[in-house]
Amino acid sequence: MPDAGADRAYMAKALVLAERGRGRTSPNPMVGAVIVDEDGVIVGRGAHEFAGGPHAEVHALAAAGARARGATLYCTLEPCSPYTSKRTAPCAPAVAAAGIRRAVVAVEDPNPNVRGRGLDYLREHGVELTVGVEREAAERLNRGFFSVKRRGRPFVTMKAALSRDGKVAAARGTRTAITSAVANDLIHRERAEIDAIAIGSGTVLTDDPVLTARVAYRQRPLTRVIFDRRLRTPLSAAILKTLEQGPVIVVTRADDPDAQFRAEALQKAGAIVERIDGDDDAFLESALVRLAAHDATTLVVEGGPTLHDAFWRRGLVDRVQLYMAPLDLGVDAVDWMMPAQHVVDDLDDVRTLTVGPDVLIEGIVRRD
Repeated sequence: MPDAGADRAYMAKALVLAERGRGRTSPNPMVGAVIVDEDGVIVGRGAHEFAGGPHAEVHALAAAGARARGATLYCTLEPCSPYTSKRTAPCAPAVAAAGIRRAVVAVEDPNPNVRGRGLDYLREHGVELTVGVEREAAERLNRGFFSVKRRGRPFVTMKAALSRDGKVAAARGTRTAITSAVANDLIHRERAEIDAIAIGSGTVLTDDPVLTARVAYRQRPLTRVIFDRRLRTPLSAAILKTLEQGPVIVVTRADDPDAQFRAEALQKAGAIVERIDGDDDAFLESALVRLAAHDATTLVVEGGPTLHDAFWRRGLVDRVQLYMAPLDLGVDAVDWMMPAQHVVDDLDDVRTLTVGPDVLIEGIVRRD
């Protein structure tokens, strides 16, 4: 009989291996694999380390060699079948051909068009299967990948920096530094891992940010998104001078005939202009689908309050990060969209971290 405790322990090792691909595999998932022989000895390890590179199972099988015969494979995601893999050789046939006796898989492939086909192949070729070990951890590891495959849109994080009295700026139209250098370093390290970051046109006009990752090394380009229905983004915006760091996508309405000239000017400046059809209620949802087509599986919405409010009211926020700074900006300062506690009350898995003098509160938005 399989040992459930041992299965969880080996899968935990595979999940750790999968982390090697953080920030490098998107739009593909991070995957880890461990091969354990009949004596309980790990004979092969592997990880999917970058998009387009060999899959975790391939690395693990190569390391195990002949010792894979009769062994157990632990994999954090369903191995791809001959019918699901497009860019690399399918893994399920390689697993079966290597003589793997049993495969323990954390979670099925979330793509509804291919889910289960890799498992079916293994089952049809005599491999014993156990599915669902550490399922929640495996899905959490690849929230963006699962979001795009299941919902057709990126996993959205709403991030805000607030003063102790719930303000985002000292005055409207004024750039105000709120978070500490320590918090800023953490923010930039996280930028090295995500696919895209978004702001509204008001933030462009007020702060003129470049939205690059400047502390941690980032291997892939970072997509910067500006939600700008009226195309107010100036051609002199600093973000348009950093296109070597990644594309800039300006999301606007498609039904404004007066915006054609401004859209063409932004395109000549190097921006990608995505003009969204449909009514106001569906604007953000349609924009997120369009961003997924640009291989954005994770999106951080940095502000400002108007954009935060729109995402929150449409139910499009999946995770929240609130950086709370120990300063007061006063009653005349600019409010965030609502009292922070109202948002925190709607979160699960809340954790609080001390980041220099600031406090980071983050959690997953509760779904009914």
